[in-house]
Amino acid sequence: MQKFAPSLLVVALGVALAGCQDSGPQDEKVTINKNPYPSTYQALKSTSTLITNATVLTGTGERLEEADVLLIDGKVQQVGKDLTVQVDNTIDAQGKWVTPGLIDVHSHLGAYPNPSVESHQDGNEMTSPNTAEVWVEHSVWPQDPGFNRAREGGITSLQILPGSANLFGGRGVTLKNVPAHTMQGMKFPDAPYGLKMACGENPKRVYGRKGILPSTRMGNMAGYRTAWIDAAEYKREWDKYDSDYAAGKNPEVPHRDIKFDTLRGVLEGEVMIHNHCYKAEEMAMMIDLSKEFGYHAGTFHHGIEAYKIADMLADNGSCAALWPDWWGFKMEAYDMVQENVAIVDAVKNSCAVVHSDSDTTIQRLNQEAGKVMFRANDNGFNISEEHAIKWITSNAAKSLGIADKTGSLEAGKQGDVVIWNQNPFSVYAKAEQVFVDGAKVYDRHDDAYQAQSDFMLGQK
Repeated sequence: MQKFAPSLLVVALGVALAGCQDSGPQDEKVTINKNPYPSTYQALKSTSTLITNATVLTGTGERLEEADVLLIDGKVQQVGKDLTVQVDNTIDAQGKWVTPGLIDVHSHLGAYPNPSVESHQDGNEMTSPNTAEVWVEHSVWPQDPGFNRAREGGITSLQILPGSANLFGGRGVTLKNVPAHTMQGMKFPDAPYGLKMACGENPKRVYGRKGILPSTRMGNMAGYRTAWIDAAEYKREWDKYDSDYAAGKNPEVPHRDIKFDTLRGVLEGEVMIHNHCYKAEEMAMMIDLSKEFGYHAGTFHHGIEAYKIADMLADNGSCAALWPDWWGFKMEAYDMVQENVAIVDAVKNSCAVVHSDSDTTIQRLNQEAGKVMFRANDNGFNISEEHAIKWITSNAAKSLGIADKTGSLEAGKQGDVVIWNQNPFSVYAKAEQVFVDGAKVYDRHDDAYQAQSDFMLGQK
């Protein structure tokens, strides 16, 4: 009889038991609900509307004079000249301009709402360098008066992001800018989630003061890499569980960790990266980091030095969401040029975006883009209104993964539209009427379409 050493017998018994665990009747399959807080948004009732005789910027690079925009069933039905159709409502926009609804890809409304008091500061979970488990939507206060002020400036969609204290700050959420009592009532249906990351000074300052990693930029990179290594292993465990179960085995369920649910979502291409990053070399490193771990680096926000690597950003398919003229408020924001957006935009296949990161400049995002156009053209560029509008419409929609739904005036897109009293890039421009999914949500001349949050009722 063949004899086994006691140690080998133990190993063999362990393998046999493991095999038993994988065989026999299967336990109920464990699946992770990837959308546990779904949108409850319902488009407001809309009428068929024909906007006539306007200067139309389509968001695709086209400009039409004396043109019409037809909205039916909440969508753009047609854009052209001399449209003849029976509709419920006709708006003569002679002398006015029409654009897609504006999109701000970087806002903190609702998470840092007004009034700006300590008990409302819910946008930065500064308790760990990696807080990918938090979702900013759980901090959004839909009664923030800032949403109404932004709507008055033509903002129809916006991404709310957590702050930039951490290497991984948590999930962002894209909202429809409509009055609602709940966050879910504003949540943009089927918009991808975003993951906020942050480079540079903020995370190393916050955690260096606490005496924990990171306190340097090399510490930042080590923290990212460690997290992605753990996330890749987490994904591998769940992928193996799913494949073993599909093969008829009865595998042990991996440990659930909502932090790594988010990072796994990035690795699977379901969650988009939005990275607070100022310096050129750091953006380059973040692109290399994404290649190391097999995900896309997404959109770089603020990007004071984006002009230095404009070609690299375009080659990588990364959008750059930038300010027109904020700079110098810290060292990593020092090396700025006011043509930054235009230089990024000038490269073939680029995706330049103008963002606010402000509860006040979101109210005039059109003029923020106008400042870029003016400064660039004053320095030798030749940028037209029909091109510049893309920075706050179609390019912004691309950054958020919703360009198939909104961001341009094309047949089949959502009826997100702004009628301006004049050229929207003028300092005198005002949004007169704003439509979301074809329904009027703001009218400068009609109190019935000037929503106030419950918080503001009775305030003086």
